[in-house]
Amino acid sequence: MSKKVRLIKKTSRTFLLIGLVLALLSTVVLYFYTKYQLENELEEVLYSAEARVESALASGRVVSSLPPFAEINEVESLQAKFLKDTIIYDPSQDEMELFKELSVYKTINGKNYQITIREMVLESKDFLFAIVLSNVAIFGLAFVFLFYFNTKRNLQLWHPFFKNLEQMKRFSLTTKAQLELVDSDVLEFSELKNEILTLTNKVRTDYETLKQFTEDVSHEMQTPLAIIQAKIDNIINASEINDKQFEEITSIQKDIQRLKQLNKRITTLTKIDNNQFINIETVDISQLINEKVESFKELQLAELFYKSSEILKVSMDSYLADILVNNLISNAVKYSKKGELITIITTQTSLVVSNLGEKPLEHPEKLFHRFYRESNGVKSTGLGLAIVKKICDLYQFEVTYEFEGKQHIFSIHFS
Repeated sequence: MSKKVRLIKKTSRTFLLIGLVLALLSTVVLYFYTKYQLENELEEVLYSAEARVESALASGRVVSSLPPFAEINEVESLQAKFLKDTIIYDPSQDEMELFKELSVYKTINGKNYQITIREMVLESKDFLFAIVLSNVAIFGLAFVFLFYFNTKRNLQLWHPFFKNLEQMKRFSLTTKAQLELVDSDVLEFSELKNEILTLTNKVRTDYETLKQFTEDVSHEMQTPLAIIQAKIDNIINASEINDKQFEEITSIQKDIQRLKQLNKRITTLTKIDNNQFINIETVDISQLINEKVESFKELQLAELFYKSSEILKVSMDSYLADILVNNLISNAVKYSKKGELITIITTQTSLVVSNLGEKPLEHPEKLFHRFYRESNGVKSTGLGLAIVKKICDLYQFEVTYEFEGKQHIFSIHFS
């Protein structure tokens, strides 16, 4: 993925790049065009001077030569005129100078003349330096002026967009605070603002409807499940049943327990989303883990080893702390074979739970998603780790997963 660049910086960079290219092209074009014009002007001066000399000779006036600028010589025969560059020594500068030379052969008053006119040519290096320097100076001042006002104008123009973008970043479904969006006289920005308001209001309405539906369903499920459980208990206690019936009723009880667990976890997620856990206290996570380890050992479901270098205490709701620890250990027990070692390690700021595994997960990025199960071999609600992630997000803890040395390792950093 390419590196992200701020809009103002990108537009300014584009402006500077285009301006630089235009400045270079205009400098080159200006140089050659000016050089062409000067050469034409120089030739016009040569032809004008030659015409004046010719006119003076035709009127009978004596015209003296002025080397190296003008030379008039009588010749025996006429030749074609020619225009060329020549180098002549300049005693004032003590160096060779470039001249443009025009030689014309004319018959005037019965005599053949060679009229030679010369003009010094401006040195190309000095000419190029003057052109480039003046052009760079002009464009430099123009760049500074235009860049400043272009950037300032862009900032003013895009201000509503950036302001509304910041508001969108702070948007949350869990709060009822309204978005304070800025209107703009730019049609597209104004339409964007209206669409954002429409979208966020719809999303918030849908969220509230779904949240209310979840709460209602969770609440309504509790009574029927309790009644079903009571009736099954009455059937078992009131009549004799055979082994086949006992297995079926036991299966029904397990499904009821799973539904109860699912209902309880959905309710927990809903309460977390609604910010109903506001009681913050200092919870001794180390003591809580010790209690959970003892409970699991009594059930003889797995071999648990707990090691603590320092006492781990965290400021959070005690009920959520219990769910956090229980879900992590339960997940490790659920996906471990009987007798396999599960390791729990705590420091002053972290909790690590690891269990054996044959291979890494195929989709670890989905591990904390709701109702996601890597394998259908183990019956679960698919909400245990989702609740762990939700609790960590609520208190800004960091939860991570990695597979290393045939170990599934879950870590929570409380700092």
